[in-house]
Amino acid sequence: MVQPEAVPDPVPQAAAVWAGYRTFHVERKVPEDASAQVCSFYLVPEDKKPLPPFLPGQFLTFQFDIPSPTGGTQAVIRCYSLSDAPHANHYRISVKRAYAPVGSQFPPGRSSNYLHDHVDVGSQLQVRAPAGHFHIDQSDAPVVLIGGGVGITPMLSMLNWCLTAQPERELWLFYGVREWAELVMQTHLQALAAEHAHFHLHLCLSDPQVAEADVPQAGPVQQHHGRVDVALLRRLLPLKPYHFYICGPTPMLQSLVPALEDWGVPDGRIHFEAFGPASIPRKKPASATRVTAQSDAKQDAVMVSFAKSGKQVAWDPGMGSLLDFAENLGIAVSSGCRAGACGSCQTPIRTGEVAYTQAPDFDPEPGSCLLCVCTPKTAVTLEA
Repeated sequence: MVQPEAVPDPVPQAAAVWAGYRTFHVERKVPEDASAQVCSFYLVPEDKKPLPPFLPGQFLTFQFDIPSPTGGTQAVIRCYSLSDAPHANHYRISVKRAYAPVGSQFPPGRSSNYLHDHVDVGSQLQVRAPAGHFHIDQSDAPVVLIGGGVGITPMLSMLNWCLTAQPERELWLFYGVREWAELVMQTHLQALAAEHAHFHLHLCLSDPQVAEADVPQAGPVQQHHGRVDVALLRRLLPLKPYHFYICGPTPMLQSLVPALEDWGVPDGRIHFEAFGPASIPRKKPASATRVTAQSDAKQDAVMVSFAKSGKQVAWDPGMGSLLDFAENLGIAVSSGCRAGACGSCQTPIRTGEVAYTQAPDFDPEPGSCLLCVCTPKTAVTLEA
């Protein structure tokens, strides 16, 4: 049978979504891969009140008080995908330890290493309610989930929910990692594949370090040597109107999204989550292209001024969100979710107007904007 954690508890629809941060404690901390580089944290609210349901694929926003090298602590806001189906009394996130990139001057991930090294059973965390626009639809359309590395986490949420709530729905999971030791929840995935005839599990390893014969296997799992690419999808998927959900490293998305469009998958059936989604090239239908072209012409050389930084630079639509724009100019701006949910990039507007590329989940204060999901509508001066 499937591991019990895959079966969601009944979730009372009356449970209210809370405002601001709510205190949770860690009930369990569980390593999820052979090298213990990914840990799951089971989070229970201190007030013991029922939790509101969420849409599988959404994330939680955390505020951590992380020790500062100069003494004291520093508030750090980060977002982590929920990695299980909704439950009435707990949430689960699964976090990969981020090491410093080899040969670079970038430090290791502050929040992931803090969670791994300093957060244990009983630790308290400050958590905002689930949010995010990346989530599985609840139709009966066939689904293809594609997870790269720790991008498997929202796929696990979608998978566990779908196999419980819609067990007859056709579901494929393509999970790409470098080697066997990086597979997360391999036993759980194989158990699901063995129990559900409509679930097709494919493990893709780009650089396996051991022979497949030396790795314990169970259930109808297909293994592939190489990355997840459209050639593999075209070879294995029957011709059906699939919805594709993708989460993984930016290079994976930059490769897969345009390739799916070239294959003929409609734009509305390709859903993905990445940091800085504007960097993922998308094709647009002809009507949208005409509208965009007119809009671009009007928005040429929109002037953006950063008051504190003393910089004034022309923005055009190819430069992404105002957060992307500021970062590319070397202007330090706090950020977390990059999806309009956490509020950490909230910035006052001195003059001018902005336009939102999507409706934010976080309600900014009057006279302020969320840089991660807006662009300049007119010449604008920002308090940054």
